[in-house]
Amino acid sequence: MTCIENFSASEKLINRELSWLSFNLRVMEQSCNKKYPLLERLRFLSISASNLDEFYMVRVAGLRGLMMTEANVLSDDGLTPKEQLEKISTLSNELVRKQLIECRELIEELKQTNLSLLEPDQLNETQKKWLETYFLEHVFPIITPLAIDLAHPFPFIPNLGFTLIVDLKRNDDGKSLFALLPIPSQTKRFIRLPDNDGDIRFISLENILKMFTSLIFPNYTLIGEGIFRIIRDSELEVEEKAEDLVMVFESALKRRRRGNVVRLEVNKSMPKNLYKIIRKELGVLKEEISYVDGILGLAQLNDLIVSERADLTFEPFIPRFPRRVKEFGGDIFAAIAQKDFVVHHPFESFDVVVSFIEQAAADENVLAIKQTLYRTSDNSPIVKALIKAAEAGKSVTALIELKARFDEARNIKWAQDMERAGVQVVFGFLELKTHAKISVVVRREGDQLKSYLHFGTGNYHPLTAKVYTDISFFTDNKDLGHDAVHIFNYLTGNTVPDNLKKAKISPHSIRSSLMEHIDREIEFARAGKPANIWLKLNALVDPTIIDKLYQASNEGVLIDMVIRGICCLRPGVKGLSENITVKSIIGRFLEHSRIMCFGNGKSLPSPKAKVFISSADWMPRNFDRRVEILAPLENPTVHSQVLDQIMHANIKDTEQSWTLDSNDRYNKVEESGDAFSAHQYFMTNPSLSGVGSAIKKEDRDK
Repeated sequence: MTCIENFSASEKLINRELSWLSFNLRVMEQSCNKKYPLLERLRFLSISASNLDEFYMVRVAGLRGLMMTEANVLSDDGLTPKEQLEKISTLSNELVRKQLIECRELIEELKQTNLSLLEPDQLNETQKKWLETYFLEHVFPIITPLAIDLAHPFPFIPNLGFTLIVDLKRNDDGKSLFALLPIPSQTKRFIRLPDNDGDIRFISLENILKMFTSLIFPNYTLIGEGIFRIIRDSELEVEEKAEDLVMVFESALKRRRRGNVVRLEVNKSMPKNLYKIIRKELGVLKEEISYVDGILGLAQLNDLIVSERADLTFEPFIPRFPRRVKEFGGDIFAAIAQKDFVVHHPFESFDVVVSFIEQAAADENVLAIKQTLYRTSDNSPIVKALIKAAEAGKSVTALIELKARFDEARNIKWAQDMERAGVQVVFGFLELKTHAKISVVVRREGDQLKSYLHFGTGNYHPLTAKVYTDISFFTDNKDLGHDAVHIFNYLTGNTVPDNLKKAKISPHSIRSSLMEHIDREIEFARAGKPANIWLKLNALVDPTIIDKLYQASNEGVLIDMVIRGICCLRPGVKGLSENITVKSIIGRFLEHSRIMCFGNGKSLPSPKAKVFISSADWMPRNFDRRVEILAPLENPTVHSQVLDQIMHANIKDTEQSWTLDSNDRYNKVEESGDAFSAHQYFMTNPSLSGVGSAIKKEDRDK
């Protein structure tokens, strides 16, 4: 048996940032999937571009800050910030190159379906006249040309801002003028022209500005022009001691808008004199510049996804409403009291979760509601229900996480609305993010108080619940009810619970509990018994737990992992991870649920297995800097649904799967005649606990 200490950090661990880029490449490659409708392929391209923007705003910005301050901080795999930035630049530029190639191909394919993105030279005279009118009425009033000279210093360009830079010459005296035309975010990026015989045509706003510069700068001749786009550091810095968190975060949000530039994108054909002006004024490093041979800001291509071209999108999927709840006339409390059940989103409706809170708000026997909110929608029905409950005189507590990245402003608004209605709003811990997903409803039944619980792997967000695969677990288990109350006391009163009966929480006990379960599997392997682990996560980064998995592999534990995104563990290495397999599923829906299954001395799947769901991925931040929950699934039907149905289908999937090899490469699983899609299976098969009947082995093996 090889000792894992014999392997260097770079041999044991894949770089976190490079693994993320590899994940985003898999997302982008969905746009090449000829089985998908054209506009869905365009959507995947847009998502991959949006993902890359956020990656630069947060991760690259952090590394750049470390490099600029010359902080001697190495990544877990032993790279300096500068070394990581160099590798990131190479891979991200390759990703952008592939995005642009696919973008051109998609635009050409869409053109064959009478949906076109036109260039100015493709317009006829009628279209040009219509665009001139549109420009004068809808664009000209909101644009602000900005000269660049001694009297007009280079202006501030906001994060993700598009700007047209122009080189002009005055007609009467030949004097030069350099100017900027920030492209207004208040109007659409792609403008739809009047339809003609069913054809749908768009043109970009930057092309419209270029067409009508003479109307913006009369008596000037256009000599040269170019488009550029910037990405700024968008991480929030919050003072450690803050008396009023809302005020601090409102101030921090304003500072975010003025973050340092971490990436500059310029169109490849931009004249050199204009490029030099931009680079000098923005103060960007050479390696922070991307030369784009095509459309900038591909994230906004989703504007081209028009509702009337349903033939170019996925056939609509209507989530099922669990039959169990229907059998009780929609009474969720009665359904839970009859038996625990799981709702598998998006295949089953998120309306069940909303109804849980709405019924609690309307039920005169409900005395208290306690709710965590990390992310939710603009028009959140859950927040409205909490407000309604408070107005009805119930005790309502809402834990709002102000540090939910890019949702801070929305969460501040909801906190203020709820406080006005009488909700007890708590902001949790300044040094920890509260990422746990939990609802508690306390109801008077006879002369007793009973707690009804919801544990989730995803956010209380009705919109993302339509595309994210997540698990909602409903239970009235007394031990979990005891734990839930103590967890909320921790969140609101900062009293660390030391007597939890079944649940585990970060930052106190999730990592250690998981390590204990892995150690148990090691002991089973040493005793010659079956030793299996199945994991489903979005990210596996934590080096401590990765080392424990390596140890388990060396001891003979068979480990199968479905890791959607970042995976720093290197599988299939002789003497290190020969018994570990890693796959990533990327498909129509975004894999988001976190599931952990331990064989407990039996081969998986088994009724004896230990099965858990969690809000936490296996990352240092989730174990050490966030409040998370790990909840066991012990009801036989719920246990079987999550293990035998959900996990088994994910392990079995071939149609949407990539396998990770020991050289950090993800390889698409070759499809055969018996290709299996987990998503298609879930769309066409009812969940187990929702109907309350046991899944048959022949159904699993379909």
